[in-house]
Amino acid sequence: MLAQTAGLQPVACVVCKRRAPDAALFIGSGKADEIKMLALETGASEILFDQSLSPAQQRNLERVLGLPVNDRTLLILEIFGQRARSHEGKLQVELARLQYLSTRLVRRWSHLERQTGGAGVRGGPGEKQIELDKRMIGESIKRTKERLVKVKKQRQTQRRQRERRNAFTVSLVGYTNAGKSTLFNALVKARAYAADQLFATLDTTTRQLYLGDAARSVSLSDTVGFIRDLPHGLIDAFAATLQEATDADLLIHVVDGANPDHLEQIEQVQRVLAEIGAADVPQILVFNKLDALEKSRWPLQLSDSFEVKDAFSDTGKRVERVFVSAQSGEGLPLLRELLARHAALPPAEDTPQISEAVS
Repeated sequence: MLAQTAGLQPVACVVCKRRAPDAALFIGSGKADEIKMLALETGASEILFDQSLSPAQQRNLERVLGLPVNDRTLLILEIFGQRARSHEGKLQVELARLQYLSTRLVRRWSHLERQTGGAGVRGGPGEKQIELDKRMIGESIKRTKERLVKVKKQRQTQRRQRERRNAFTVSLVGYTNAGKSTLFNALVKARAYAADQLFATLDTTTRQLYLGDAARSVSLSDTVGFIRDLPHGLIDAFAATLQEATDADLLIHVVDGANPDHLEQIEQVQRVLAEIGAADVPQILVFNKLDALEKSRWPLQLSDSFEVKDAFSDTGKRVERVFVSAQSGEGLPLLRELLARHAALPPAEDTPQISEAVS
């Protein structure tokens, strides 16, 4: 799915099971030969790995396979680069890309290795091309970080303004392609880009949502979707965007209820939330895409509770759950009622207790 989202067409898939990755090739030499023959048979022009490769492993694989080799991290970066629209999003993608490339300067040209000194005296070894590349990328990383700092300050100013207005902030989070943008559009009547593809939304969008039951408006933000094995470099580079989830008063955790792997996706989202420091923010679990299920598989009631496990322990907590269809509008009134109940709570009672009737 990642390859198709990036505009590539997968022609074959190979699974390799090992106790530990090979230090030189990540896979064994025999499996590498098998991949090489399969690539020749299918006419493949590139090899993708669904894991992160070290620079040395990537270089060795390219020598053995005779084709460009890329890993999961670069694939996600390519998708993010295609999706970024705002100034902040483009800066974040550029920073992550530069940090990734800085570890993969494997070309060692030698035409600058010796430079002629002044007055006809031959000097010592000069800069190698790889050293020039490292210096140029290092300077680019520094400039991009400085520009991102300014953007973060602007976001902090906006958040302080919302705090002064006593605004209640809600962030939509969830696995990529769970339907967050469609739900966002349904709640606030916005026209945010929504599509049946991975990472359709990259830039954070914030709109005001009026809740009649609470007689107040809340700030609702649509954020980038999470995915398993999210590269740590991306978490660092997208700290400004993910900060919306960390600073929120409430998280709407959107789940693709029609996906057979939705339980695993919930665990992955909880893991990312823990990594960015948002694990303790109150949550509402929204099982979306009810319209994609057969009527016989619909729940007996559209509102109940669900136990969410802690990402790094065996403990768990029960959170409110509601089943909705962002497409048809089924269950949205119930979701609005839950939002109004949370927004009406005083700050000291941010985490509501689940009633016995619901649990």
